[in-house]
Amino acid sequence: MNYKLAFIGFGNVGRALIRLLERKRATLKNQYDITFSMTGVATGKHGFAVDPNGLDIEKALALAGSDRSLSGLSAWAVNDAPSVIKFSEADVMFENSPLNHENGQPAIAHVQAALEAGMHAITANKGTVVFGYRALSALAKSKNRKFYFESTVLGGTPVFSVFRTAMPGAELASFQGIINSTTNIILTRMEHGETFDEAVRYCQDIGVAEADPANDVDGWDAAIKVAALITVLMDTPFTPQQVNRTGIRGITPETIRSAKERGQRWKLVASAGRSGGQIQARVAPELVDASSRLYGMESASAGLEFRTDVLGDLAIIQTERPGLGAGPEETAYGLFADFINAVK
Repeated sequence: MNYKLAFIGFGNVGRALIRLLERKRATLKNQYDITFSMTGVATGKHGFAVDPNGLDIEKALALAGSDRSLSGLSAWAVNDAPSVIKFSEADVMFENSPLNHENGQPAIAHVQAALEAGMHAITANKGTVVFGYRALSALAKSKNRKFYFESTVLGGTPVFSVFRTAMPGAELASFQGIINSTTNIILTRMEHGETFDEAVRYCQDIGVAEADPANDVDGWDAAIKVAALITVLMDTPFTPQQVNRTGIRGITPETIRSAKERGQRWKLVASAGRSGGQIQARVAPELVDASSRLYGMESASAGLEFRTDVLGDLAIIQTERPGLGAGPEETAYGLFADFINAVK
C-alpha cells in the first residue's frame, strides 16, 4: 500500500528521516508491502510545500540543505503548517517542530489536526507527550489511528514500545539512568582533561549542543524526558517543573579529578520512583562507581534501568558507535520504526 507522508519540521531530524526512508525503500516494499510519497512539508526556515501527487524528495532535500525555499515545489500556495496538514491528503504526519517547554504548542495542535484528519501522528517532540498525552491518545483511539513517540526519549532506542508491546500490564515502580547524551559527552571529556567550556564548545561544534547550551547543561532536556516517562509509563501526568532539577555547571575539573582518584565518575542521573503514594522525580549530578551500570556509559552512551512488578530490574542501554550517538540518524530511526508499527 502507498502511504502519503507529511513532514511538519524539516530540519536535521526530518531530513535524516526521509533519507532513511529512501534508503529503506526496497525493505519497506519487500518485507511490509509499504510504498510512500512525500506530499507535504512545513518548515520555519525554508517555507511550505504541498502536492497530493507527491513532491520531489531529492529537490526538497537539496533546497532545504542549501537554505533555499521549498515553495517552488508546491502545487499551490500554502503558508502555514495547518494548511500543509489539511491539503497534503497525507496518511501519516511526522511532527518534528521545535520543542516548547512551557505548553507543548504548536506541536500538540499539529498532532491534533492530523488525527482529526484521519492521519497517524508520529513525533519526536517531547512536548506533545508531556502536555498532551492523554488527550491525544484518546483522540487517536477514537479515530482508529496511532499517536506514537518513540524518539522522544533515547532517540531510536525502544523504550515506550517495549512496555506497550513486550510488557503489557507491567507496573513501573521506579527508573534511573542517563538520558541526556550532551552532558554525558561533556563530563567524559572533562575526565580526559578538558575544561567545562572546552567540552561544551566541542558539543556545539559537532552539532549536539545549541549556541546556548542551557537546555542540556541545566538539566531541562533530561527533566522533560523524565516527565514524559512518568506521564506514559507510570500513567501520571507530570511536568518538567515538577522534577527536582540540578544541572552540571557546578562540576569542575577538580571535582572530576577527585572522583577519578576514588574510582568514581560524575554522571547527570535522571530518576523517578513512587514513595508514599506520590512520585518523586530528580535530575542531578551523582557520583557512581564501577558497581553501577551507569559507570560504563561514557560519551554519547545513554540508558535506563527500570524496576517493575513482573520482571524485577530491566536495563535498556544505547552504546555509542562511531558516527552515531546523540545524532539525528538515531532519532530518525525511532520515527521510522513508529511508522512501520503504526501502519502494518
